[in-house]
Amino acid sequence: MKKLILLSVFAAATFLQPSFAAYVIPQPASELPATAVQQSLEEFRHLSRKEKKGRIAAAKKEMKQMRRQGSDERTILLVILAILLPPLAVYLHQEAINTKFWISLILTLLFWVPGVIYSLLVVLGVV
Repeated sequence: MKKLILLSVFAAATFLQPSFAAYVIPQPASELPATAVQQSLEEFRHLSRKEKKGRIAAAKKEMKQMRRQGSDERTILLVILAILLPPLAVYLHQEAINTKFWISLILTLLFWVPGVIYSLLVVLGVV
């Protein structure tokens, strides 16, 4: 899924007008024209390894900027959720079930307050 999003960002930045690219980038790649995706794939395949890494890095920066735009509201909601349901807040923040989720779950089951503290630390980016 991440590759598909990166590819759509690359296609939008490469083939579309700058004013239209700002509108298209947040949309899923399935809504992009098929020809633009195919053309961007062909162009990407013909790039050198160094250029590919540079383009991927640029696309990742764009994705981080997109996430930061709505981060204030998201952070507030995750803090509220971290107080009510700590493991769920950690899961939504990490977007995966990983060790931080399991630590939060165990701390919440054993003692609720340490689970809340740990999830707040994870959501706010300290841990």
